[in-house]
Amino acid sequence: MEKMDEFFAVRAEGYDEHMLNEVGGCRECYAKMAELVPVGTKNLLDLGCGTGLELKGIFERFPDVSVTGIDITKAMLDRLSEKYQGKNIILICGDYFTADLGRECFDTAISFQTMHHFSHEKKIGLYRKIRDSLKSGGVYIECDYMVETQAEEDKWYSENALIRKEQGISDDEFYHYDTPCTIENQIKMFKTAGFSSAEKVFKIENTTIIIAKKD
Repeated sequence: MEKMDEFFAVRAEGYDEHMLNEVGGCRECYAKMAELVPVGTKNLLDLGCGTGLELKGIFERFPDVSVTGIDITKAMLDRLSEKYQGKNIILICGDYFTADLGRECFDTAISFQTMHHFSHEKKIGLYRKIRDSLKSGGVYIECDYMVETQAEEDKWYSENALIRKEQGISDDEFYHYDTPCTIENQIKMFKTAGFSSAEKVFKIENTTIIIAKKD
């Protein structure tokens, strides 16, 4: 396994081509996510924003939207900045688990293919922070790699735990290894975190979009 920031830093150059052409469903889901951002969104939070592929369609719909993007890899953020010069973007190079997301600051929050590296416990804690950062009536749109069965999920988590044990890597260290969850477990996590509703709205192959809403 590689450290998370180092893994993405060395892949920043070819990241866009990889996501658009090699990861099933992503090209379609980038477009769909932009369609799902609610009308009237003025302030948007993008967690794990990477090179900002998901922002292309959003800026086409909302040219003046204010975006706060958080990512752990500076090389990815540098590429995002190059793409969207002149746009209203605040970029934070850091860990979204510890970053201050504020309270009731955003109309909409999004993430794209970033959450499938973490435990249920860590994600629930983060989802609570995301919920708190949203205004009343706000939505969180998550597109991620999700699996069909509990057996698949258990396999990935078990393999991750075994490798970490063999290599002496603690659970709190950010290393790149896929631990996708089932759609059902994702929805449960959103509801545990306090979202009033959560539902799957789009899926191609294992690339799935869920919308969670705050009352």
